Amino acid sequence: MKAFVREEFILSLPLVAGVLAFSGESWILGLGQAASLMAAAAIVAAIVMASVRVAKHAEHLAIRVGDPYGTMILTLSAVAVEVIILAILMLDSESTTLVRDTIYSAVMLDINGILGLAALLGGLRFGEQPYNNDSGRTYSVMILTAMGISMVVPEFIPAAKWHYYSAFTIFAMVTLYALFLRMQVGQHSYFFSYAYTSSDRKQAQPHEEEDGHEDEGVPMAFSIGVIILGVVLIGGLAEVMSAFLDHGLEGTGAPPALMAVLVAAISAAPEILTALRAALRNRMQAVVNIAMGASLSTVILTVPVMEAIALFNGQPLTMAMTPVQTVMVTITLIAAAINLNDGETNAIEGMTHFVLFGAFVMLTMLGL
Repeated sequence: MKAFVREEFILSLPLVAGVLAFSGESWILGLGQAASLMAAAAIVAAIVMASVRVAKHAEHLAIRVGDPYGTMILTLSAVAVEVIILAILMLDSESTTLVRDTIYSAVMLDINGILGLAALLGGLRFGEQPYNNDSGRTYSVMILTAMGISMVVPEFIPAAKWHYYSAFTIFAMVTLYALFLRMQVGQHSYFFSYAYTSSDRKQAQPHEEEDGHEDEGVPMAFSIGVIILGVVLIGGLAEVMSAFLDHGLEGTGAPPALMAVLVAAISAAPEILTALRAALRNRMQAVVNIAMGASLSTVILTVPVMEAIALFNGQPLTMAMTPVQTVMVTITLIAAAINLNDGETNAIEGMTHFVLFGAFVMLTMLGL
């Protein structure tokens, strides 16, 4: 326990960074764009450090409660970080596409980046990696439905009636998630777990013993407290990061979606580490739950919160995806539906998603 508490001193670095940034914000902004960019980079690093600690404690809680509650805690902690950063940036930014671009980027990072890289590395090490194909099908159809309702159909909604459809979207997303949550923790909880064979368990046994020893003696209340502290700290850091980044990128010709990609990457950073560890321990079910669950949670939870803020402020958001984004999401979900349909992943399937992730990065650099 004492050793674990000492690890939390890592959070003091983001705290110090936040205090220095708040107190010296005007001075740093006056030094010019280069100084602002350097300060923004330092703040991003501090946010990632805090989010990693949040994810670490979410992982400890996940180990305690087990699946499917465990992966639900992991994905919800990441989405909470994303929603807080987005809400702060949205209030400070004049961009009406920030939310749309962030959700799109998060889906590309989660499905093509995390799932693709994990399946690729895990496939190269173990060959075919088993999981419960019920989870893959369930996640795929729900992501397709949620993104279709909230990010495709709005293209056809008249501007004068945006608030009606926005209210419907909030109701639809909340209803979908409530039903999904009931299914995930209720009678269909077995969809999101997998019974590994004795050889699989023997292969992962040393790692599981190590994880169990590391988690031993850490009270759940302590983990919950660190998660709350980390989320509050991330919110404050995001406020300062927004000011530095806006000033630093002004007039540089940076891709318009850079801020959105940055937000998505910050929230996905801890998930990447967790998913890769699971893949290299031949635990593909955890990877599917993390990658697909994070994508679903990002869409189905971020959309109603952001739409509610837009309704409260009376300022509509541009949620309809661009043609390029629509094509990329369509290809991604079709590939995921095919690859996650047989109960096993391999390196080839992982590579297909990772190539799609490379295409997403290239399109972003081209400003598309």
